[in-house]
Amino acid sequence: MRRPGRTGDFVAGLALAALGAFIVVQARGWTYTGEDGPGPGFFPMWYGSLMVLLSLVLVVRSALATPAPGDRRVRWHEIARAAICWLAFVVCIALMGWLGFEASFALLAWFVVAVMARRPQRVALPVAIGGALAFHVVFVTLLEVNLPRGAFF
Repeated sequence: MRRPGRTGDFVAGLALAALGAFIVVQARGWTYTGEDGPGPGFFPMWYGSLMVLLSLVLVVRSALATPAPGDRRVRWHEIARAAICWLAFVVCIALMGWLGFEASFALLAWFVVAVMARRPQRVALPVAIGGALAFHVVFVTLLEVNLPRGAFF
């Protein structure tokens, strides 16, 4: 019989629960609501709480699950794909100072859709451009958030 502590979902759930708890603890030190509405602690408090709740669901489900036949083997190609996605995310963050948020996000979205999901350019390009424009409209125009500016914006 499988021990729950040895599964990836169980360990990941515990790690995410710890991260969520840390976020909640840090957010408690910030203003939850102010005279103008939600304060800087509002979003992290809800995000961290939801993260703890969902990660504990993952822990419980993995502890109660019975292993499928062949469940013990490592699927290295899936791990490599996940690592490539994380590397693309890191590159996106590194490029934000030079290209700006919108351009680096569009490149990330294009990479995920076209390369990782293997979708055609007629799908990848509109998703990348539309996603970057949507972020710009919501955050810069409507919420007046200062996103990183680059050489092109």
